[in-house]
Amino acid sequence: MPRACLLLLVPLGLVLGLVGTGAPAAPPQQPNGNALARQLDAVLDGPDYKHATWGVLVADAKTGETVYERNPEALLAPASVTKLFSCAAALIAVGPDATTETAVYQRGAVTSGKLRGDLILVAAGDLTFGGRTSGGKTVFKDKDHTYANSGLGECELTDTDPCAALDDLAKQVRAAGITQVDGEVAVDDRLFTHTRGSGSGPDVVSPILVNDNVIDILVTPGAKPGAPATVTTRPESAFYQMDALVATGDEKTVAAVQLLPLGANQFAVRGTVPAGGKPQVRIYPVDDPTQFARTLFIEALRRNGVKPNAALVRQALTVLPARGEYGKLTRVAAFTPPPLRDAVKVTLKVSHNLYASTMPCLVAVAKGLDTAEAGLREQRKILEKLGVDVAQVSFGGGAGGAPADHVSARATVQLLQGMAKRPEWDAYRAALPVLGVDGTLSGVGDDGPARGKVFAKTGTLVWFDAANERMLLKSKALAGTMTTRAGTALHFAMFVNNVPLPVGVGPGREGKALSKLCEVLYDAGP
Repeated sequence: MPRACLLLLVPLGLVLGLVGTGAPAAPPQQPNGNALARQLDAVLDGPDYKHATWGVLVADAKTGETVYERNPEALLAPASVTKLFSCAAALIAVGPDATTETAVYQRGAVTSGKLRGDLILVAAGDLTFGGRTSGGKTVFKDKDHTYANSGLGECELTDTDPCAALDDLAKQVRAAGITQVDGEVAVDDRLFTHTRGSGSGPDVVSPILVNDNVIDILVTPGAKPGAPATVTTRPESAFYQMDALVATGDEKTVAAVQLLPLGANQFAVRGTVPAGGKPQVRIYPVDDPTQFARTLFIEALRRNGVKPNAALVRQALTVLPARGEYGKLTRVAAFTPPPLRDAVKVTLKVSHNLYASTMPCLVAVAKGLDTAEAGLREQRKILEKLGVDVAQVSFGGGAGGAPADHVSARATVQLLQGMAKRPEWDAYRAALPVLGVDGTLSGVGDDGPARGKVFAKTGTLVWFDAANERMLLKSKALAGTMTTRAGTALHFAMFVNNVPLPVGVGPGREGKALSKLCEVLYDAGP
C-alpha cells in the first residue's frame, strides 16, 4: 500500500461492526426527541467514533422540516459526495440533454482521393466518446475499471469497443472521398486548459478521452498451476509497449498483479493469479491523452481504408487553425455522443473521478471560459441560485479528493432541495446509486428493508497512518434522497470524519453503519 495519501471512492460498507472504547459525549437535543432520534444516536455515539466527528442532517423533502440533525453546519470532508455538487452544476450549466459533437476537418484540397494537407480532430470534451455504448445505451459496471488498481476486488470491463467513435469518424472520412492524407493527422485539444484531477484512477483532465484515458490489462489464469497466464490489452495499439510475465498459482493463491513503469508508454506486468480464478483487470493510465487519441485515430483510419502518411506515435509541430477559423474549413466527419445525463449517470453511479474532475471544465466552457478554476467559480454562482449557503462549501476540484474539498451536511441537503425544484431533477436522481441495487451501493443492504428505497451518492477518503501502520478514515459519506416505509420522502446528508481504523481493517467497515442509519430512517422515519 502506498505510504502517501490514498483516495478510495468505494462501495459503502462490506462488514458491519462497531469496535472500540470510550464514552461518547451527550448528543444535542433533537427536533423530534423520539425513538427515531434515539436509534440514530445509538449508531453515531458508538465507541468507534470517540475521536471522530459526525455531520448529519435529515429533512422532510416536502416541507423542509428537520427530522434529525447532528453538527449540520460543520465543514467536513465529503469525499466523493463532492460529485453531487459538480454534476449538479454541469447539468444546469450545460443541460442534461446537451451533446458535445467531436468533428474532423480537412485543411487542404482533395485530388483523386488524396488530401494535400492536414486532417484535424477537434476534441469536444466528450467524456465517454463511444467507449461505453452498447445497443444504443450507455453502460457501466458496478465495479468500474477506473478503480482496478485500487485493491477494491474484481473490477470488470464493459462489453464495449473503446475505439468505436474513432472508427466511426474514420469511416466518415473515407466516405467523404479521402483515401490518403499527405499532411499531418492532428488533435486539437484546446477546448479548455489541461489540469489534474484528484482521487484514484487516471487524473489527466483533458478535452479528449478515449477509454477513460487508460489502457486496460486483462490477466487470465492458465489452464493449470505453473502455466503462464494470458495477458491481453484494450485497446490494442502501437502507442505503448508491454512486457508481460504472470504465472498461474494453485487455487488458493491470492491474486497479485503489479504494473511496473519502464519508460514513456512502456510498462511491465508481473505477478501470480490463482488457477480457476476470474480474470484480473488492471489499468495503465495514459500521461498524454492527446497523443494517445491521435495514435488510435491514425490506426482507425488505416483500418477503414485511409492511408495517413503522418508518423504514428508523435504529432509533428503543426500550427492549428484559430478556434474561430474552423467554419472556413470542410468538416468531413462528426461523432455525436449520448446526452450529458448519461455521462453524469456513469459519474455518480460508479463514482468516476476523471469524469467528475472534468465537470468544472465543462461548466467553464459553457460560460465561455477555459479553466477548471473558472468553472468552480461559476459552480459557486449556480449553487447560490439553488439556495445553497456557499459559505458552507469549499472546493478545489470536482471529484472530492482535493484538500480544500469540505462541505456541511446542511449545504448538501440545500443542494438536494434546490435540485428537486428544477427540471434537471429527474436526470440527477436517476444517476444516483440505489441501495442494494447498483453502482457503489450494490452489495450493500441487499436483504435490508430499505433496499431500492435509497438513492444516494457515496464517498470514502482514507490516509495511511505510517506511525501506527493502520488506515485513518478521513471521510465516509452518504447523501441523497429516500422514501420511508410510511411514504415520506426525505433528503439527507451523513458525514463522519477522522475514524482511526484497527490494523488490518479497511475503509469499508463504516459503510454498514451508514446503511444502518438509512434502515433506521426507513423503518422509524416520519
